[in-house]
Amino acid sequence: MSKVKVAVIGCGTIANAAHIPGYLHCPDAEIKYLCDIIPERADEAVKKYGVGKAVYDYHEILADPEVEAVSVCTPNKMHPIIAIDSLRAGKHVLCEKPAARTYAEVLKMQEAQHETGKTLNIGVVNRFNTAVNEIKKIISAGELGEIYHVYVSFRAHRSIPGLGGAFTTKDIAGGGVLIDWGVHYLDIVMYCTGDPSPVTASAKAFSKLGVDMKNYVYEGMWAENTKDLNGTYDVDDFVTGFVRTAGPTITFNGAWAQNIGVGEAFIDFLGDKGGVRLQYGGDFTVYTTKDGKLYNYKPEYQSVNMFDDELASFVRCVRTGEKLPSHIDTVAITAKLMQGIYDSSDAGREIVF
Repeated sequence: MSKVKVAVIGCGTIANAAHIPGYLHCPDAEIKYLCDIIPERADEAVKKYGVGKAVYDYHEILADPEVEAVSVCTPNKMHPIIAIDSLRAGKHVLCEKPAARTYAEVLKMQEAQHETGKTLNIGVVNRFNTAVNEIKKIISAGELGEIYHVYVSFRAHRSIPGLGGAFTTKDIAGGGVLIDWGVHYLDIVMYCTGDPSPVTASAKAFSKLGVDMKNYVYEGMWAENTKDLNGTYDVDDFVTGFVRTAGPTITFNGAWAQNIGVGEAFIDFLGDKGGVRLQYGGDFTVYTTKDGKLYNYKPEYQSVNMFDDELASFVRCVRTGEKLPSHIDTVAITAKLMQGIYDSSDAGREIVF
């Protein structure tokens, strides 16, 4: 069977960290194009990996009938534009998270997927994380009983990415720490608890520490090559809130930057028979009781590379037509939740979905 010919649109950080290596590790995929509007990035990617042709306009890819699938690894503003164009050109799409800047844009992407029948998956990669899937199995098996509440903390001391660039410009990114980090954490919660419908949200997003960009002090910065201290900073660097869903309630605190030098990256699933604390990107501990005694344990399991599994699963579903957990229909629920959080913050009151 011939390999699925793919293209990567956007040759920045996430493309180099995940998508390009993921396709190279997939025996059923062949990279035909590497595309970026900055020619040097596309050229460098072709040189670095020794695959594909460098192009600078994604429409050239869409005009090639040999290309069956594309990864969209651009800034958030371009996600719905390129994804919809690609679907209507007959391509299957894996679009990086978040799906788009707003829920309204996500709905347009979902509509295009339904119209074309082509696959549209979103890069909520933790749905392919071994620990996350083990927790989902434990919850589904009823071992924790009723999951009535989930607490989420994604807080760092000083970790604003690409200060002044695309990450911190609302028109491009759609938001800050919530849409960049929170999407992963909240999506894990939704996935593990069966993607319950959101009911209400009461939240507040703050833009505090990054506003004075020239005096912002930090030790390290993700995507520092995109930093522009003469650029824009109009997104949230701290967010907190309370959400009711058709399943558990959810509380969360998230910070790109805070004046507390202790980072927290965990999710607590609270059930009436047991609980789980997941260390984000790591292992998890189960807390329960048995025979009148308290127990806690850390399951041992063999982990897979979640990015490689995500890319391989995408290539597989291009052939099989199967609907992955990262399909736009499911991810749209998380997008609706995040929109409600931002809307509540803007309105200064609880939002009813």
